[in-house]
Amino acid sequence: MARVSWLEAIILGIVQGLTEFLPISSSAHLLIVGQLFFDGRDPGAAFTAVSQIGTEMAVLVYFAKDIGRIIAKWTKALAGKVPQSDPDVRMGWMVIVGSLPIGILGLLFEDAIDSSLRNLWITTTMLAGVALILALADRLARNERTLDRLTWKHAILFGLAQAAALIPGVSRSGASISAGLFMGYRREDSARYAFLLAVPAVLASGIYKLKDIGEDTTAAWGPTIVATVIAFGIGYAVIAWLLRYIANHTFTIFVIYRLALAALLAGLLLTGTLAAV
Repeated sequence: MARVSWLEAIILGIVQGLTEFLPISSSAHLLIVGQLFFDGRDPGAAFTAVSQIGTEMAVLVYFAKDIGRIIAKWTKALAGKVPQSDPDVRMGWMVIVGSLPIGILGLLFEDAIDSSLRNLWITTTMLAGVALILALADRLARNERTLDRLTWKHAILFGLAQAAALIPGVSRSGASISAGLFMGYRREDSARYAFLLAVPAVLASGIYKLKDIGEDTTAAWGPTIVATVIAFGIGYAVIAWLLRYIANHTFTIFVIYRLALAALLAGLLLTGTLAAV
């Protein structure tokens, strides 16, 4: 199988940057674009994981002040210089606890994540299913709870929702935000915590998959780095836009998009235009 070319890497980097933070599943889009435009090729789990480092670097830069303060106070709390009750210290622990489910499940089901779960029929089902979940969560949302009221139980539930995104088509932000809405959190607070929660999980996954770049049949170092840099730049702009948008809008536009994409993907699979695996 030929590796991802420079042009393909540029296109996939753009797709990654545009879709990582929107609740529409970046992994699904990378799978679809790879098959539809690049001779039916899956860009590969390693390429996908490493290119996501770019979008998570965008989170680090966008929330640099918040993340720096959280890390600084959390570190001082370990030395007893800041009380554990401090909001930033609690948030540090909440991010750690919320990251455990995806870390544990990602290691346990690594083989399936890299192979069988990348079946496009599964992706189609997840696109449609999570669209309905997001629509229901949006409809039932009380949109009142803020992150200073985040509990340990809710952090774990957020984390379990994020872990569902190990399946292409689910969407890390879509699943996490839906969980937050069901628990009564405001849309922008759910999104903000979802972004912070994704940082350790995605960076760990990307760093872990670095070992496969160069050896992976679909990923070489040069194109992967290019895709990662492009994803960073576009991802940063998308974060800024999304947080402004959801402050005054529902997720209806994303629900409609997911359902339309699922229908289109099903049609392409049924007509043989795309192969399921």
